[in-house]
Amino acid sequence: MNEIPTIITERVDDIPLLLEQMQRMGLPTLLDTHFPTHGNWTGLSLGWVSTIWLSSILSQGDHRMVHVEPWVAKRLWTLGTTIGQGVTRVDFTDDRLEIVLRRLSHDERWGAFESGLNQHTVRVYALSTERVHVDSTSANAYATVSDGGLFQFGHSKDYRPDLPQVKVMQAVLDPLGMPLATDVVSGERADDPLYMPCIERVQASLGRHGLLYVGDCKMASRETRARLVGLGDFYLCPLPQVQLAAGEVDAALEAVWRGEQALSSVRREGPKGELEVIAEGYEYPVAMSQQVGEQVQAWTERRLVVRSVRQAHAAEAALRARVAKAIAQIEALNQRGRGKKRFETVSAFRQAVVAIVQRYGVENLLWFRLTQHVTPRPVRAYRGQPARVDHDRHATVEVCVDDAALEAAVRRLGWRVYGTNQPAESLSLEQAVLAYRNEYQVERSLGRLKGRPLSLTPMYVQRDDHATGLIRLLSIALRVLTLLEFVGRRQLAAEGTKLAGLPDLFRLLAAGTKLERSQTMRREKQHITAHGARGDDGDSIRVFPNDFPTRRFDPGDTL
Repeated sequence: MNEIPTIITERVDDIPLLLEQMQRMGLPTLLDTHFPTHGNWTGLSLGWVSTIWLSSILSQGDHRMVHVEPWVAKRLWTLGTTIGQGVTRVDFTDDRLEIVLRRLSHDERWGAFESGLNQHTVRVYALSTERVHVDSTSANAYATVSDGGLFQFGHSKDYRPDLPQVKVMQAVLDPLGMPLATDVVSGERADDPLYMPCIERVQASLGRHGLLYVGDCKMASRETRARLVGLGDFYLCPLPQVQLAAGEVDAALEAVWRGEQALSSVRREGPKGELEVIAEGYEYPVAMSQQVGEQVQAWTERRLVVRSVRQAHAAEAALRARVAKAIAQIEALNQRGRGKKRFETVSAFRQAVVAIVQRYGVENLLWFRLTQHVTPRPVRAYRGQPARVDHDRHATVEVCVDDAALEAAVRRLGWRVYGTNQPAESLSLEQAVLAYRNEYQVERSLGRLKGRPLSLTPMYVQRDDHATGLIRLLSIALRVLTLLEFVGRRQLAAEGTKLAGLPDLFRLLAAGTKLERSQTMRREKQHITAHGARGDDGDSIRVFPNDFPTRRFDPGDTL
């Protein structure tokens, strides 16, 4: 007599792919090694609890603990079959997940785990480690501010100064964009002193020097640059005015305008495949020295004077638009009519004009002349009042553009001075410009961390250790995303094929092709439902993407 099979229907979606990717990265083993649990811990290990939680975050775009247990309860068969262990919903209660966050907040263990993960990832995926980008951001939270706590008020990059925040410093690998180090500090801290601790952790985890660290102007402090030189590494960053000698920028630009200095063009492939000039500039050396501890560090810095073509054009258009708006508003002050304010004195009129000029930042680009007008107005005698002559007073303004000043301002737009200590033989001016243009890698990484799909902000945790652990957990999820994207692109490039949307994705799934999907492909996924039948021939599963053929495969197969 045939046994009636038990039919199990669960949503699979991208869970097997995510879990397979995280196993390849060695996440469960590394987490269990560096974050030991209490002896009374039962069920799934902390490493597997964290890994499955990460798959929930990446699949659903929601890191809140309260949603994990019901999510797991609907996918027990899928999760257990994929990882080869029994999974229960009690493994993912809020208490269990809270323990995960507390373990991840341990600084020394996190440093050792991050170092081990970096070494494993670089070795397995044969990643290039020549260039690292470093930057910071802030993450606001609905939390209580306490003395010495992690949540503090500070300069908000989210434009929410009313909320307490934490600060996140991150170093990412170029061109992959994968995080190598993530630091979490209190929200009132300045950015400048946060660079070296993050860089030193990258150096320790990769076990090598001679890397190029790229950052913004906050990395340009003399002490940071000197310490990098002393460690045998290289830096590239824009230099703010305070790091330059008085009149240095003017002298550098005057040499260009007088024709004494030739410019080198920087070209990059455009959207249509043709080469286009994106920047031009030149360089000159500067002898540097800085006291670091008990030693004086001396080196030669290359100053790169670079003009960004697109930035110059955009800034020129914006400047001319501001000038036009300022002129229009100043001339509107002359208009008379109902509801129009009338200025009787030149001093009051001058205050209104100066306010408009300052609002648009065109103080030195406009000429204006104020004129006081006095008009006699006879008044007839009336009811015993003798006839008299009153004087009506009002002021007018004439405004025009100072063409010479405007052209001089336009000529300075788009120029910036960069500093680096890497020799020209290994980093030409063109390579330096292109390297800094890749600074978007770390900004994109931080944007993914705070926005979709990881959605760090706003945080709803209250404890400092929970916030630290959550940010570190999401930084691991960010690694998974970037590696999925990197491996998918590399595999498609090796095959000489393109993956344009959902049909190709499900065609590959139906054909049983191993596929690492990028974030874009994951974001556009359709729902995939798994139907498992447990009968005489053992477990089997059939995947039914909408409108696509299916194939039969064993649960142990790798998608």
